[in-house]
Amino acid sequence: MNRLKAAFMVLVCTGIAMLLLSWSSDVKTDGPVPPAPDYADSTQWFMADRQGEADIFYIISTETGDHMIGSDTSHYADTHDAYQRNRMRHEMHAVDSFYSDRLNFYSPYYRQISIQSWATEEMAFARIPLAMEDCIRSWDYYLAHFNQGRPFILAGFSQGAIAVMEIMKRMSDSVAARFVAAYIIGYKVTSHDTATCRLLHPATGRTDTGVTICFNSVKSPECKIGLITDGNLYGINPVNWRTDTVSAPFVLYGKKQNDTLSAHYDPRSCFVLVDGYKNNKPMPVFGVPGNYHHMELKFYYPYVRKNMADRVDAYYGRKKESN
Repeated sequence: MNRLKAAFMVLVCTGIAMLLLSWSSDVKTDGPVPPAPDYADSTQWFMADRQGEADIFYIISTETGDHMIGSDTSHYADTHDAYQRNRMRHEMHAVDSFYSDRLNFYSPYYRQISIQSWATEEMAFARIPLAMEDCIRSWDYYLAHFNQGRPFILAGFSQGAIAVMEIMKRMSDSVAARFVAAYIIGYKVTSHDTATCRLLHPATGRTDTGVTICFNSVKSPECKIGLITDGNLYGINPVNWRTDTVSAPFVLYGKKQNDTLSAHYDPRSCFVLVDGYKNNKPMPVFGVPGNYHHMELKFYYPYVRKNMADRVDAYYGRKKESN
């Protein structure tokens, strides 16, 4: 447990994202670019095949920073570099360990943009198409070689959540028939997203399928990070799976003690409001006191893990009823 908790704490300085409108396939980059990952190479994946009845396809958040290629600075992760791979693997391993349970887990290494790239929207917007192209290529490879017709859950945190929506925008009807749910963690779903993606439908309960689960946690709405949540339309309480204001207690598991907190959803702001968390110190770089972006994965993992299994069961139950 201590090692997994430490893995989650690596996420403190990471997990930032922005609203990505659209881009051309003619990607333009600044600075040197590492070699593209070859998704036929198993080292470009973190995988756990449990012979499960459904898969989780997970895309990690921002785990890496600027680095040198020769005498120039690269703003993209090198998926072949041992140090950067280890940074990315921390999150992959932690999420698989905390979330997957009986489900198969697939997470691609990709040339994510660096944490420094988020200094301005313009900079991030210019650089992120390369990262998104990698994620889309990995998804196509997963469908062709790993999925084998099983139902699947899509999930992503922060920068990874943007990639999930880009994948959903391109999903064919035949593939969408196996879509259980998408978990957009620590990011937003805007009116632009809903206008350009037919598969975005808000979750309204514990077991609806073909839906999008979105949550962003704060002490109060004034603690928002606008880049991540401005314009958000969706939200649900990931403890009691309600979209009203009914509060639910939950346990934050820690090394020294287990603290009982509470969470309720605010329909007006679409935030999950967390009460009782004593550490309101802001995240480095872009944090705001009382904003819990860095805790999204850690706060709710037992509830999300069970919910993923519940939605898979519901998917199979509805499929059986329709036959």
